[in-house]
Amino acid sequence: MAYRCTRELGGRVLTIETGKVAGNADGAVTVHYGDSVVLVTACMSPEPRTGIDFFPLTVDYEERLYAAGKIPGGFIKREGRPTQDAVLAGRLTDRTIRPLFPKGLHNDVQVIITVLSADQENDPDVLAITGASAALGISTIPFGGLVAAVRVGLRGGQFFINPTFSDLQDSLLDLVVASSPDAVVMVEAGAKEVPESTVLEAIKFGHQANQELIALQRELIAAAGKPKVEVQEVGMEAGVAEAIAHRIKGSMADAVSGLSKAEREEELAAFSEELVERLADEFSEADIKAVFQQELKREMRRKILEDNQRPDGRAASEIRPIWCEVGILPRTHGSGLFTRGQTQVLSIVTLGSLAQEQKLDSLSPEERRRFMHHYNFPPFSTGEVRRLGGVGRREIGHGALAERAILAVIPEEERFPYTIRIVSEVLSSNGSTSMGSVCGSSLALMDAGVPITAPVAGVAMGLIMGEDGRFAVLTDIAGMEDAMGDMDFKVAGTAAGVNALQMDIKIKGLPFPVMEEALAQARTGRLFILGKMLETITESRSELSQFAPRMTRITIDPDKIRFLIGPGGKTIRSITEETKTSIDVENDGSVVIGSTNPEMTQKAIRMIEALTKDVEVGAVYTGKVTRTMNFGAFVEIAPGKEGLVHISELADYRVPSVEAEVQVGDEVMVMVTEIDRMGRINLSRRAVLQGEGEQAEEGEPRPAPAPAPRGYSGPPRRQEGPRPGGPRGGGGGGGPRGNGRPGGGGRPPGGPRGGDRRPGGPMRG
Repeated sequence: MAYRCTRELGGRVLTIETGKVAGNADGAVTVHYGDSVVLVTACMSPEPRTGIDFFPLTVDYEERLYAAGKIPGGFIKREGRPTQDAVLAGRLTDRTIRPLFPKGLHNDVQVIITVLSADQENDPDVLAITGASAALGISTIPFGGLVAAVRVGLRGGQFFINPTFSDLQDSLLDLVVASSPDAVVMVEAGAKEVPESTVLEAIKFGHQANQELIALQRELIAAAGKPKVEVQEVGMEAGVAEAIAHRIKGSMADAVSGLSKAEREEELAAFSEELVERLADEFSEADIKAVFQQELKREMRRKILEDNQRPDGRAASEIRPIWCEVGILPRTHGSGLFTRGQTQVLSIVTLGSLAQEQKLDSLSPEERRRFMHHYNFPPFSTGEVRRLGGVGRREIGHGALAERAILAVIPEEERFPYTIRIVSEVLSSNGSTSMGSVCGSSLALMDAGVPITAPVAGVAMGLIMGEDGRFAVLTDIAGMEDAMGDMDFKVAGTAAGVNALQMDIKIKGLPFPVMEEALAQARTGRLFILGKMLETITESRSELSQFAPRMTRITIDPDKIRFLIGPGGKTIRSITEETKTSIDVENDGSVVIGSTNPEMTQKAIRMIEALTKDVEVGAVYTGKVTRTMNFGAFVEIAPGKEGLVHISELADYRVPSVEAEVQVGDEVMVMVTEIDRMGRINLSRRAVLQGEGEQAEEGEPRPAPAPAPRGYSGPPRRQEGPRPGGPRGGGGGGGPRGNGRPGGGGRPPGGPRGGDRRPGGPMRG
């Protein structure tokens, strides 16, 4: 039987339905919002996995391009590996629900979210979180609570729920809040330098809205819920843990003292092996090592809460030593090295033309991406040996978080017409590498000369919650504190405010007082880190690297774009091949030319202007002779633009025939003398030879010849008779012409044909 529950949320109706589709799944719901629909299913294996010490949860987010009426690109025409957006959406759901399963559950649980319809206005990612909670809630799978998620926007000083894609264009905040009935469970945000106090109010606003969706799920569970199965937790025999803990109690204090990561790991490994040897007759090695890890965690947390001493000896708000360097790679466009304690990230900037933007094939209305940040986490960064494969979900998530933090300060395309790619290479890892990537990327951008609006820094905050309500917020957490603590709260931004947030917790929820303290402490830490970065480089360099392309923007008449493109792109390809430049054309007539050679840039500009500017009377052009007739020669002064040079205008003397003066394919300089009512162009080479167009740039207007005074019949005719070099005309008795062709003298020996070939003049594309 089908059950349906609805609520109005953000001015639209949200509907959760079950019992209609996917009946064999343990739990299955569809969530409708606007015209976006997701199917969420949940299943669990009947038996637990043995020999593991983690919860095997899998969350898959499946984008189907039919949902937006699209056919996949490429040759295969079928969806392949998940897109970056799909991976990030799956991580949102995973990070929300994972802490709510009972500890010790080792059965495989799989949640699959399939996007069936996407209206490209309402993002399905927040629907997936609510749908996963509902599917788990009505299933037999043990799940320790209900959660819901909404997106919060900020515009005109007002918060609003579930902004559409178009709403987010002018929103200062893009915040996803996931909540249980009692507390916030997960936060993910991009922002434009929003103050911490405003961010906190937005989280509270989203938490209140989530309560409506949790109430909606309770209605659905009351109507269609199934009883939960009893799952036997996999663990050691009763009393074994207490016995082992009793044997090693008091021996842990020195194991978590202020040592470096490598030293601590070496000491802990030796201590663990010693315990195994000493207790091997009484307990199994697996049990001994498991209890050792429990006691290590307990001791670390105790020292922080009671002694205010962290594993590396720092106080709660203390940041590890920082040093930075820029410009360390000679041929890259920009580079920055950021080191904080034993975490080190090298970020490299590459600048390219707008044609190198990333083309997106996803359900989002965004079709191209001009700024990209990619994060690599090689095994040597942790001293491990691991097979190198494709990019994992963690790398995609960390890279996207840093990209979101930096995006807010990237200059607009009109101001800086480049595609920008940053790659952050983690060289050494001991916690908070994603925030190290933010800092390294800011340094690299400034080194590259990208005019960012402000430098961005990031810091990761941790939390230790005591059983008696005491807690400690930790600034700049290291790897051990991340693994054994209760929270990983990453905050990135400028001196003015927050640009990105990501909060993951391992407890049931985070109280608002703790969150407020974490945000305040994060701001103090961020400002300290920014100060250290500015000691290395204070602002973006005034000049780009010599190896980076220079982008020049010009504007042409949009109606003339077709002349620049040419049939099948032939014309624009010929220009790019001849000038070795990149040319990007927008529909509004903006043309961006990119090259590392300024001369080639100017050559491309001249060729483009010759194609797209209107022919002007008095302007001088260099063109090619395309055909000759007995009355004159036709010269193409721009692709598709041809004019006639009458035989009387071919030279500043009488020529016996057209072919005696010019041949097809010759390049000549001519001036436009007239454009008649039918658009026909009349040209004169004689006017240029007489000095009216000497060494003129193409397309540069020259004054038209002044009208002759009344009664003036032109310059005196030359005396007929012999001329230097032999008689004129094509008779064979003359001396050689200046261009080496026999007959028809009249040019200085060896001189160019009328000065038509000019250094640096554009050739036909």
